Amino acid sequence: MTKLYTLLVFTLIFISCGEKKSTENVVQETIKVVVSTPSTGDTSGFVTASGKIEAENSADISTRMMGYVTKVHVQVGQKVNKGQILMNINNADLLAKKAQVEAGILKATAGYNNAKKDYDRFVSLFEQKSASQKELDDMTARFEMAKAELEGAKQMRNEVMAQFSYSNITAPFSGVVTNTFIKEGDMANPGMPLVSVEGTSKLQVTAMVSEGDITAIKKGMPAKVLIKSMNKEVDGKVSEVSLSAKNTGGQYLVKIDLDESDPSILSGMFVNVQFPIEKTAKTTQTELVLIPKSALITRGQLTGIYTIGTGNVAILRWLRTGATIDEQVEVLSGLSADEQYIVSAEGKLFNGAKVQIDN
Repeated sequence: MTKLYTLLVFTLIFISCGEKKSTENVVQETIKVVVSTPSTGDTSGFVTASGKIEAENSADISTRMMGYVTKVHVQVGQKVNKGQILMNINNADLLAKKAQVEAGILKATAGYNNAKKDYDRFVSLFEQKSASQKELDDMTARFEMAKAELEGAKQMRNEVMAQFSYSNITAPFSGVVTNTFIKEGDMANPGMPLVSVEGTSKLQVTAMVSEGDITAIKKGMPAKVLIKSMNKEVDGKVSEVSLSAKNTGGQYLVKIDLDESDPSILSGMFVNVQFPIEKTAKTTQTELVLIPKSALITRGQLTGIYTIGTGNVAILRWLRTGATIDEQVEVLSGLSADEQYIVSAEGKLFNGAKVQIDN
């Protein structure tokens, strides 16, 4: 009985020591961090809006004739010059019609020449009083009809030649091919887009401004454009201001011409636009939540920041950001002005990491 009791005591001590060692192994290392709260400002000195870069010249090119596509000369991303052939549509029926028209012109020309000779002869005979007025009038009518037939035949040729421009699709301006909607052998139909071309010489921004701010935006005023993907700021100037929001859901369309011509700036990039406005007594002040760009965490297209959770643990909070002002970023949602966030850490942070605030 004594031996059994002694063995039981040693077993319990061994298990207790093992559990203590196991617990010690899973204890997380505490990471020292420096925290801060967002700085605030007001938006009374400017109006901000989101937008997208677009080419000033952009066209979806189509045709007015029906036929099979015989050749596509361009690819997406290819640069083209004004007047360059982009694709060909089968025009065998036009060639046949052209031949018919040319034959009609020859026939009308022969009739006109013959009628003109007769007309000139009868004019001479009439002057010599060898032809009556009735005979001259009949010959004049015949000559005018022959002349009209020849002119009609020539206009038919102009019509056919104009149709050839719709069988040879050309670039309306110099730029780059952004899309092709058809391939060789497909049937092209009137009005159906065949290829898209965008000009690269001049880019502009289209932004949507709320009804509360649109009255402060004027044509010709300067604007700051932040290109999000490049983290680059460029200057621009307002070129158009829409005065109707009927088809844009209460938002007013504003276009901004970019001053800088940078080949790395591409159509389709998303931007934030900042319009400077004068402060007046009626200007509404809105609190602006700002955090430094160095504190942001990016994961693909997502932007976040580490905050302090219950029990002093790091919590990754995803944010919706707005304009960049100097080295600070506007927080539109995800963080309030009185919440603390982690500025820097002495170790690698992750969700749930134990942290110690270093004062």
